[in-house]
Amino acid sequence: MRLYGVTGWKNAGKTGLMERLVAEITGRGYTVSTVKHAHHTFDVDHSGKDSHRHRVAGAREVMLASRNRFALMHELRETGEPSLELLLQKLSPVDLVLVEGYKRDRHPKIEAFRAETGNALIAPGDPTIRAVASDVALDLDRPVFDLNDTMGIADFILAEVGL
Repeated sequence: MRLYGVTGWKNAGKTGLMERLVAEITGRGYTVSTVKHAHHTFDVDHSGKDSHRHRVAGAREVMLASRNRFALMHELRETGEPSLELLLQKLSPVDLVLVEGYKRDRHPKIEAFRAETGNALIAPGDPTIRAVASDVALDLDRPVFDLNDTMGIADFILAEVGL
């Protein structure tokens, strides 16, 4: 499975870049799935709904399905967070999986960087970051794109993964 990451610190523009890349790459006729790492507790379910009641009652997995989509919720209960590798095995085959976050994993990535956040670049100490998408000019040993150059970044990623 072809895999490419978008990483960076909080408020660096990762999600906006991911959204634009998905639209650009699918617009070129490729199929794309995404994986987003969350550092906090999240819930796609709502208290009082039937599926939530099933989970609270102790179900390990609850699948919610309609004619438009389905969602599988898997309660980890006492187990640890699954690895990215394990999560990828649960996806259906696509041309490209874009991963937001997972900055410590070893897949190739582009770093989203906004100077106003005051965070240091990750790229200088991380060879898995193959390029940087920035809102300021940078002098680096790898390609630097304007954070809003979605077409250029998509071209770079597709070339990197052989599409």
